[in-house]
Amino acid sequence: MIAPHGLPRRAAALVAAALAVPLGALAADEHTGHGHHPAPQAESMEQGATDHGGMDHGHGTHGGHDPAGHAGMQHAPAGAALAPNIPRLTDADRAAAFPPLSGHAPHGRSRNSLLLFEKLEYQDADDGSALVWDASGWIGGDIDRLWLRSEGERTNGHTEQAELQALWGHAIGPWWELVGGLRQDFKPGSAQTWAAVGLQGMPFYGLETEITAYYGEGGQSSLRLEADYDILLTNRLILQPTVEANLYGRNDRERGAGSGLGEIEAGLRLRYEFTRQFAPYIGVSWGRLYGNSEDLARDEGEDEEEARLVAGIRLWF
Repeated sequence: MIAPHGLPRRAAALVAAALAVPLGALAADEHTGHGHHPAPQAESMEQGATDHGGMDHGHGTHGGHDPAGHAGMQHAPAGAALAPNIPRLTDADRAAAFPPLSGHAPHGRSRNSLLLFEKLEYQDADDGSALVWDASGWIGGDIDRLWLRSEGERTNGHTEQAELQALWGHAIGPWWELVGGLRQDFKPGSAQTWAAVGLQGMPFYGLETEITAYYGEGGQSSLRLEADYDILLTNRLILQPTVEANLYGRNDRERGAGSGLGEIEAGLRLRYEFTRQFAPYIGVSWGRLYGNSEDLARDEGEDEEEARLVAGIRLWF
């Protein structure tokens, strides 16, 4: 190693110690790196004689000098005797220099949580005012986490629909997650428990999807497809189209579900994010029943299609 021109000897000693290079070699290289032309032999011999009289070359402990070493001009570097001994680095020194950083646990081991109310809104329904919610939350790490989902509707103070899901999620890629667990329906009809398995993720930025299959008591089965997409009009003004479709394996008159495609609900909401955690919105929601579900609703004197104005708040914690 060649020490840069003008590098203090103290700094050069530290560099040499860090790279395990003998200090003498570093000093020798330093003299070589200066680029000075060799002095004439007579001048060198004169300088050597002067140095011999005033300093110890380190060739022996008895104070004499080695003629062979003198002839080869192997002088000890000036100031080498004044350089302090550099102690060897220990594990304690390394630990003090590089302390562990808090909040930087390996991926998959840190624990975080989120609670999101995607919809918490008032709807102007044909039968009266309705309160609708769609919430989800999770706790866990980057790979495995516990998911909770809930959605429902109350019209004129009566619960028309309510469900709660508890799912375990496992990441299978940067943007996809397998989920499985239980779903409990409270309304409509009597309470019913379902087994659930599905896939959720983001095919591309802004589009969030959920595909979940359910198998319920009594052999009933269903499939739910959900998607929503955020369109950034500005940094704070966001337009969000949504769509949800439900399919059923067989007729369930108590719950108004018919085999095949049962219903499709679509919406368009415009929100303004005062902060990411708080965003009021307005929009419209449209729903329609199909197939056997439409026939069951008609038999009960209910509408098979309905559009509603909505206003609500999107929150997350």
